Formats: sequence, C-alpha cells, structure tokens
Amino acid sequence: MTGNEQWDGLVTLDHNDDHKPDHIWDLEKIPLPFEENHFDEIHAYEVLEHTGAQGDWRFFFAQWSDFWRILKPDGLFHATVPMWNSIWAWGDPSHRRVINSGTLVFLSQAQYQRQVGKTPMSDFRFCYQADFEPVYHKETEHQYLFILRAKKPPLGAA
Repeated sequence: MTGNEQWDGLVTLDHNDDHKPDHIWDLEKIPLPFEENHFDEIHAYEVLEHTGAQGDWRFFFAQWSDFWRILKPDGLFHATVPMWNSIWAWGDPSHRRVINSGTLVFLSQAQYQRQVGKTPMSDFRFCYQADFEPVYHKETEHQYLFILRAKKPPLGAA
C-alpha cells in the first residue's frame, strides 16, 4: 500500500517535476490541460496566492472561469490561502496576491445581481460568466479556508 488508496481517481498537477505530479503544468497557463466537466472536486491548498498578481483582474477571472470549466455541475473547489492580515500573506516572497471573502464575492453571479449599483462592487460580468456559490469558509489566525460550488446546468440539460 502506498497510502494513496483513499484518493481514488486523484489527479495531481504541479510545475515541479521533483514532486512527481501526474501533470507538469504552470497554473498561470490557461486553459488547464483538462476537458470540460472533468472533476468532481479541485483542491488547492496554499497555491492560489502564488499565481496571478494583486489587481490583475484579467488573470483572476480567466483562472476562475477555467476552474469552473473543468468542474462538473455542483463540483466543489476546496482551498486554503494565507489570511489577509497574517504575516505570511505578504511575508513570503513568492506570494503574489491575497484572496479573502471579499474577493470571492466576485465569483458569484447572485452577488452581482444583489450588489451592482447598490454597493461599490465593480461589475465584471462583461468578462466573467462562470458562477460559484460559497459552501463553507473559516478564518484562523494565519489561514483562510473556503469551499465553493460550481453552479452550472446538469450535464445533458438543454
């Protein structure tokens, strides 16, 4: 037994061949090398803060649109990132952006309907049509954990 039996169907992706991933890929290269509606879940633990750049909305929405593309309907995106106010958020020289609960609001089409024109929320619907709904989030001293659900029509629905 290798210890990975509990991860039936696990597919790993990393830019570093030393980690022996199933796919060697730079997460900043979009699209990711997977078909539409491929995964039930995506797990990204201490990864997202290393991609993109703070204020680069084009990459932000392209990345999340691609995550949405490869998730099946109701697929889950599990992630952890450093808390925005943790020394690790910007203290690590490889961190390029901060993601917090306010950032995730921009991934929900319902939030655009609810907030645009009523709050200072910017409207990115001209470039972002994917849709995620929050399932869970937790803040600790140094970490922000969240789970989002991909909202999309069931496979085979017209």
